[in-house]
Amino acid sequence: MTKWDLVLTGGHAATLRDDAPGYGEIETAAVAISDGKIAWIGPENDLPAGEAAETRSLSGRWLTPALIDCHTHLIFGGNRALEFEQRLEGASYEEIATAGGGILSTVKATRDASPDELLQAALPRAQALRAEGVATVEIKTGYGLDIDNELKMLEVARWLGDASGLDVRRTLLAAHTVPPEFSGRPDDYIEMITDELLPQVASGKLADAVDAYCESIAFSAPQIAQLFRKAQNLGLPVKLHADQLSDGGGAELAAFFEALSADHLEYTSVSGVKAMAKAGTVAVLLPGAFLTLGETQLPPVAVLRENGVPVAIGSDCNPGTSPLCSLRTAMILGSRLFGLTPLECLAGVTREAARALGLLADRGTLEVDKRADIAVWDIDHPRDLTYWMGTPQLAELLLADST
Repeated sequence: MTKWDLVLTGGHAATLRDDAPGYGEIETAAVAISDGKIAWIGPENDLPAGEAAETRSLSGRWLTPALIDCHTHLIFGGNRALEFEQRLEGASYEEIATAGGGILSTVKATRDASPDELLQAALPRAQALRAEGVATVEIKTGYGLDIDNELKMLEVARWLGDASGLDVRRTLLAAHTVPPEFSGRPDDYIEMITDELLPQVASGKLADAVDAYCESIAFSAPQIAQLFRKAQNLGLPVKLHADQLSDGGGAELAAFFEALSADHLEYTSVSGVKAMAKAGTVAVLLPGAFLTLGETQLPPVAVLRENGVPVAIGSDCNPGTSPLCSLRTAMILGSRLFGLTPLECLAGVTREAARALGLLADRGTLEVDKRADIAVWDIDHPRDLTYWMGTPQLAELLLADST
């Protein structure tokens, strides 16, 4: 007789499977879990005979895959609330930067902070995500901008996973901006990352991917291409902050390197979308940054749909442009600001977010042999998750490591 660790009955499941229509709904579903994986899922009446160490009735609640935040900058020193206030009072970005503000103020605060101080500051942010049903989170570096401090951030990200219970995927974003000691020498900084930092990260298996910021205020396509070639030679997948403030060909660059994702994309052209579609690169939309910056150029959602580009949503939690520790709010903003449907929003923080991290074979849908990372919701239907604002609807978060 088949033996299971846990069987869930009496609920409804939104599987989000690629091969199922809509939400992939199963009314009155049962889920059997063994060794942290889904062993069986389907209508409760079809549950095969077996023996469960524990059986639990869900009393009509809904199951979805646990949420995945595929784009965050959770670890940083200090905050920039004062700058936010100053901008609202009329100060320009240049005035704030001249006074020591902007991203370099976060770099200084991050460099000055001890690893434990960074961990303690980031932990409430991670816990806020988990409280909303997030099980997997991607965390980028990019506020260290030298070898020691970028490695420090990667180590803190690992600790944060242990402390929060989240599965943390680490991304090296050393090519975030040019640090003060390389002012006016971006090529030299890219060379340092390429020749010194990347080999250490790869040999120590310290990161899961490499990211860069392709923009006129950051790095050019040729500079990033140099970095990406080295990353891929070292076996590290790549992703890209692309076309946020202008169409700099970021989407095409990401597609050329078959990047896991291209993120932001407000100014991406039709040709960039077509290149992403051909390469299988996921579009990650970040409505928290769009809202905070007061942007008006919408990402090309209709063109992404027409070309079959998968669309994920991230919180982009960071101190400068998206002080958002709520993936549920990012879903809601994705619908209100970008016109995404509730189904697109839920898929965007489950299935497509998993795809954006290269993890779809392991999670992001409710299917046999995938991780038993499951969110249990007190809702009438999965569309409610994009409809209700400020309502705590998570009943329980089941994690593979604890089932």
